[in-house]
Amino acid sequence: MTRIPPPLDCVQNIAPYQPGKPIEELARELSLDPTSIVKLASNENPLGCSEAVAQEVSRELREVARYPDGSGYKLKNQLSSKLGISPDNLILGNGSNDILEMAAIAFLDHDRSAIYSEFCFVVNKLATQSRAAYGIEVPSIDYGHDLERMRDAIQTNTRIIFISNPNNPTGTFIQPEDVLRFIESVPEHILVVLDEAYYEYLPKNLQSDSAKWIKRFPNLLVTRTFSKIYGLASFRVGYGMANPELAEILNRVRQPFNVNSYGLAAASAALLDDTFVEVSVSANNSGMRQLVSVAGKIGLSFIPSRGNFLTIQFEQVATEIYTKLLQQGIIVRPLGGYGLPNHLRVSVGLETENERFCLGLEDIMSNICT
Repeated sequence: MTRIPPPLDCVQNIAPYQPGKPIEELARELSLDPTSIVKLASNENPLGCSEAVAQEVSRELREVARYPDGSGYKLKNQLSSKLGISPDNLILGNGSNDILEMAAIAFLDHDRSAIYSEFCFVVNKLATQSRAAYGIEVPSIDYGHDLERMRDAIQTNTRIIFISNPNNPTGTFIQPEDVLRFIESVPEHILVVLDEAYYEYLPKNLQSDSAKWIKRFPNLLVTRTFSKIYGLASFRVGYGMANPELAEILNRVRQPFNVNSYGLAAASAALLDDTFVEVSVSANNSGMRQLVSVAGKIGLSFIPSRGNFLTIQFEQVATEIYTKLLQQGIIVRPLGGYGLPNHLRVSVGLETENERFCLGLEDIMSNICT
């Protein structure tokens, strides 16, 4: 029998990332009309993206045979102006998860460890495992990061601490002053990776000054994305902010042309449309109230969220409820892979999509309870 070459043990032990079920897949499985399916599984912006994005991307079609700008000059300069930092402080990624993986490549190996929280973004674990590094998972507090225990978990070989704020998939949030105190307490030889993928959904008074923090802390890497509030999930564009020397290290392991021309053009256009961001925040706040209301009406517990999703807890393993929602053409996200088998994560959708989920969940729960 023919066998493939044996992979590294650290690769063999990785459980592949499981994305939300695509609309097309559910349509095939249940013979449903794709247009009738509501997808609330992947924390996407239900409003789509700014109108300016389509116009900018269409212009890029004329240059499809050309390689992208590998330096991302235009986008970096726009971000530089918006964030008040130098272009030298920036790293562009194929989504922000790309930058998390760059950090692991640059700072982890089999002799080193990384610290992350229970129920954290799964890429933190995957990036650590892929480097054969030792992952230290710190028990959560109220489904969120326990910064005191994470600090106490530091070992002599620890080189990265991952923090997601707000956290996915739980939506929990750490006050900026608490994050700052934590960073101040971490030894300088340990990289703190602060993932702020949902930063723009926060009210202004809760948004951190992390773009300024990188000037103070050479061991801080902050990541953000255009996939969420800007509605560019399919273009895969994220960015990191760091001390120039740290940014230069990460750029050494960055894949050439890791952000394509369409992603660069889309992100540049999206960054200029502040009105779209404001409308998206308002729609998210309204939609969150819908989801919270139905959970309360049914008597279900949920984790208060600062993202664009709500994680709801059930008294039983949630697989049956997830399946029944699928049968109604409603896709949400089961969280068994995150160690939360009794929970489902539902993204905030359009008002009509949220209403469809609410009615579907009420119907399912009423039948289960009778």
